[in-house]
Amino acid sequence: MSPPTSFRSLYASSSTRTPVSPPIRIIPLLNSFNRLYGLSFSTSSSLPSSSSNLFFSTRKQSLCIKVQALTSETEQPKWWEKKAGPNMIDITSTEQFLNALKDAGDRLVIVDFYGTWCGSCRAMFPKLCKTAEEHPEILFLKVNFDENKSLCKSLNVKVLPYFHLYRGSDGQVDSFSCSLAKFKKLRDAIVRHNVRISTDHSSSVSEQIEDSTSSL
Repeated sequence: MSPPTSFRSLYASSSTRTPVSPPIRIIPLLNSFNRLYGLSFSTSSSLPSSSSNLFFSTRKQSLCIKVQALTSETEQPKWWEKKAGPNMIDITSTEQFLNALKDAGDRLVIVDFYGTWCGSCRAMFPKLCKTAEEHPEILFLKVNFDENKSLCKSLNVKVLPYFHLYRGSDGQVDSFSCSLAKFKKLRDAIVRHNVRISTDHSSSVSEQIEDSTSSL
């Protein structure tokens, strides 16, 4: 016996209806996330599973430590920590300053008094490094004003950037304030006070030429 006509449409619609998937169990799913990613969660039993509140923790403390370690490894040196070469020395004490002048002998010594907070010092520093590379015969001493206040006070350094020039037995031969716009002032001072090195070098070359000529 076939069903009544009124039920035929109902049978037809039910036969074509997409079967409903069983509900997903969210707790086992979250447990698997916890094992894979180290995440933690909590649910409220008073709420239905569709509106459960999830609280995730990504181990912030350990992550911050790893980020800080990576940052310290890749961090570039600060501008005042850079050196042009072996003829540029950082002065950390008055004793080191005096020993550097003593060990320099007759070499021209240029002392750069600077501050890490000084914008003019920072702007001029790349040119100072380039000058040091161009003159390996000159000794450049860098004195941080904030870390050597007693030394700077004894040398009457009151403005920055400031330069002192020393040379052997002549002692201090020049001192002046200088900026990037007036950097030619330092170059002119080098030409003026580095003459002894150039003269000695020229005389030694001429002596070598005379010796080689006389031996012929």
